[in-house]
Amino acid sequence: MARAAALASCLEAVLGSRGNANRVFEILELLVGQEDEEEVLCAARTCSRLFGALLERGELFVGRLPAEEASLAESYSAEEKYKIWMRHRYNDCVGCLAELMGHDAFQVKELSLCTLMKFVELEAQYPLIKVEWKGTLTFPRELLKVVVDGLLPLNEDASLLISRFQEYMEYDDIRYFVIKAVTESIGQVMQKTKERPLPFYQQNVFSLISPINMPNKERDMVKFMVKQDNWEELKVSKLQAHKQAFEKMWLSFLKHKLPTGLYKKVLVILHDSILPYMNEPTLMIDFLTVAYGIGGAISLLALNGLFILIHQHNLEYPDFYKKLYSLLDPSIYHVKYRARFFHLADLFLSSSHLPAYLVAAFIKRLSRLALTAPPEALLMVIPFICNLFRRHPACKVLVHRPNGPEGMSEDPYIMEEESPSESRALESSLWEIRSLQNHYHPDVAKAAAVLNQSLSEIEDDISGLLELSAYELFDKEVKKKAADVPLEFEQIRGLFGKKNDIFAEHFTLD
Repeated sequence: MARAAALASCLEAVLGSRGNANRVFEILELLVGQEDEEEVLCAARTCSRLFGALLERGELFVGRLPAEEASLAESYSAEEKYKIWMRHRYNDCVGCLAELMGHDAFQVKELSLCTLMKFVELEAQYPLIKVEWKGTLTFPRELLKVVVDGLLPLNEDASLLISRFQEYMEYDDIRYFVIKAVTESIGQVMQKTKERPLPFYQQNVFSLISPINMPNKERDMVKFMVKQDNWEELKVSKLQAHKQAFEKMWLSFLKHKLPTGLYKKVLVILHDSILPYMNEPTLMIDFLTVAYGIGGAISLLALNGLFILIHQHNLEYPDFYKKLYSLLDPSIYHVKYRARFFHLADLFLSSSHLPAYLVAAFIKRLSRLALTAPPEALLMVIPFICNLFRRHPACKVLVHRPNGPEGMSEDPYIMEEESPSESRALESSLWEIRSLQNHYHPDVAKAAAVLNQSLSEIEDDISGLLELSAYELFDKEVKKKAADVPLEFEQIRGLFGKKNDIFAEHFTLD
């Protein structure tokens, strides 16, 4: 309480008389090297009130700030010398608050962030940038850059502080200048790493930019923290400029090597939150190609991004289906992302204009891999294969080939061939599915037997089967009620069922 009273007295003295200006040091010294959390918080609140009032009263120097020693020259009036000196103290305060954004206590970080953003708002209303010509932008970009740098530390996770900052991103002008500041920060930081990932920094950048909600139309841009007189003429009021800055930011972020887990996070939001707001979505091709090379679920998500670029943005990518085909290995029936894989594969193979040799190669490889698949995966993949036959009737020669050879000494299909066109799948037959008709699980055998009959024209809905688990299959079997079957039998007489059994005299069946 005594410290709070002393700071309140300092505040009143500094604001009451310029003769007490030196007492500002009593406030600033508490922001530096102070271990007591409450004292730091109290000093930060006092600084907020002090410099907030000085900004509103116009008592800080406006324009290019001279060095403190230079301001002592006789060319400046006493009024100007005071304003220059106080502007330097304001800059000291901003530097201290920027350092406190890395404090151990979250309360201190949060208050420092909110105080700096209050200064951003006040500087936007009472600019410290001198208007020298009509197009001069008076928004405090340098101060906002200080805030952004504080949100992106190199060696700690700042996601909690970033989530607190997100409320400011609703302002169109704040969002625009944050995007520019992030782009600049990425260039400065990542240039020094020589392509070595910085997990904390890159995760912090992603936490800051991934929730950005871009406007769809220029008329949606109505929420600005402050508007200048010539606002309509400035880039910050143009949707096209926002899109250009957004695209440049993401491209600069994604051109550097990311931690493996971050690739997946980016690819999951790519089609909804990034591509629709880019002027040239096809520029993402390099990132998607690198992501495909990582393998597993990331490769699949990368193919999804490529498919969107091909389907919606006319990207020419002839190797797409070859890359998808190469992802078919024994693990696809066992991995945890199996449902997503087959959902996307169903989407990729939905066109009826795909060549028969290509679809036949997918059918054949899926069938071959099915020989070692668990029952829950087979109950999904067999209807999946049936749907491919419905879309591509030319592939039915795999099941029934009129005038075909009576028998084959070996399967002509080449499993090891990487190119679907060279696999000779159309020359083969689906003996694998025939084998599954003798599967130990009755539901699998029944599903495989469907191919013995002509298929209906309506496709099977596999959405309910994509996430089928072994537990669900077991639970279903356990809950089955066995039907009572009437049987004719001869009632047992005696222990061993004989009519005149000597044992019956001594033993009874109770």
